[in-house]
Amino acid sequence: MIFDPAHPPNGTVRDWLDARADADGIAVVFPETSETLTWRSLRDDARDMAQKMAAQGIAKGESVAIIHPNGRDGLIATYATLYGGFRATMINLAAGPDAIAYALDHSGARFAMVHPSQRETFGNVAPKGVVELNPAALSAMTELSDIGPDDHALLMYTSGTTGKPKGVVHSHSSLMAGGWTTAVAHRLSGDDRGFCVLPIYHINGLCVTVMGALVSGGSLVMVSKFSASKFWTQIAEGEATWFSVVPTIISHLLHGAANPQAGTRLRFGRSASSALAVETQSAFETRFGVPIIETMGLTETAAQILSNPLPPGVRKIGSPGVGFGNDVQIMASDLTEAPRGAEGEIAVRGPNVMRKYLSNPDATAATFAGDWLRTGDLGRMDEDGYVFVTGRLKELIIKGGENIAPREIDEILYSHNEVVEAAAFARPCTRYGERVEAAVAVCEGSRLAEADLLSLCSQRLGAFKSPDRIHFMKELPKGPSGKIQRLKLSEIL
Repeated sequence: MIFDPAHPPNGTVRDWLDARADADGIAVVFPETSETLTWRSLRDDARDMAQKMAAQGIAKGESVAIIHPNGRDGLIATYATLYGGFRATMINLAAGPDAIAYALDHSGARFAMVHPSQRETFGNVAPKGVVELNPAALSAMTELSDIGPDDHALLMYTSGTTGKPKGVVHSHSSLMAGGWTTAVAHRLSGDDRGFCVLPIYHINGLCVTVMGALVSGGSLVMVSKFSASKFWTQIAEGEATWFSVVPTIISHLLHGAANPQAGTRLRFGRSASSALAVETQSAFETRFGVPIIETMGLTETAAQILSNPLPPGVRKIGSPGVGFGNDVQIMASDLTEAPRGAEGEIAVRGPNVMRKYLSNPDATAATFAGDWLRTGDLGRMDEDGYVFVTGRLKELIIKGGENIAPREIDEILYSHNEVVEAAAFARPCTRYGERVEAAVAVCEGSRLAEADLLSLCSQRLGAFKSPDRIHFMKELPKGPSGKIQRLKLSEIL
């Protein structure tokens, strides 16, 4: 299997893992435990585990829950499930007991592979009939079923901020295409080593870094979780050439004391999962000298749909870029393509698009307009094909009948050098229907006051769009990838 930038990968995860095992280079290094996995040892461990799983009567395409943090065991469990032709059901450890119980029940999983640190949680929330599978304690093995590119590979649940989480189903072909779009946009090769700091139970961690390395033939540095104090040391010691993070991590690094180590192989950093504030990106690049490539992706598209080109290509600050490996358009309210420069809903089609929402045909039908997947994000496209995201349909603040994009307010708040996290949101209001409020987290030792930020917003935005209140929090609520959960702020505050 050879990485071809011009065509999505053929075959299955099993095919590609077998091909990488033939070369037997380094697949993953784990700096926290000093362990190393070669592609061959990863394949052999995954294949043995998959054959033991098959001997337990798990059928092709059947859900198997993976309840693991990042690490050697979790990675092998994930690859074993994919290699065996079962449906890897990634359980979001940060989702809370109710969401974990819902995913286990809704997925129909009979078996779960559980990390020791998660056994108490599993025991408390697992529905009746879901049992822990410990392949290390099994000896019986059986041959695996044949699998093809269209067979189910992955089930991953959305965050469910506006209702019950939806189970996104990806086939082997769409899962591999998610890694391929990343490899194409960032020109990844066998010489590259990604820094996997985001959890692989999230689509960014799994598709961008793990599948990106599988498709390109490169390797990974994997850590259990993000640490601002260890970030640059882990990159240098692991010899990473690129990393994929979220805007909150970039902001925390910017306000931290650590600096990149001398002699690093780092080519670029990558930002995804939510919009990156212009001021944060510019300040990060100025301080650290590392170019940040802003991108955009969804669980439903196996991560990336848009990316800025690598230098010396044109990076437009404030835009997540252009389509790589898929088609992107701005859709008007009548579901036709909007004119260039006009705001509408961002829609995408391509080999990385999901197959369906599990057991939810109504939601599946509502998400597609023909073969276009509607993202729920608002944006506009310039004459060069770069998309500028203006907000989420569900997050728009409608004040007195006028639409206000929360990101516009976020950008102003982030322009203050003591603001680490920021998010504007809507509050019910008898006069206007909704009013604007915002929440911020500031750097340690800051004496910033609400009046300072209200004045800044008023000067830059005018009175109508400015927040009526700004709440100071130690930390804003986030999902598993570090994305700020804007819609939870009104409820929390």
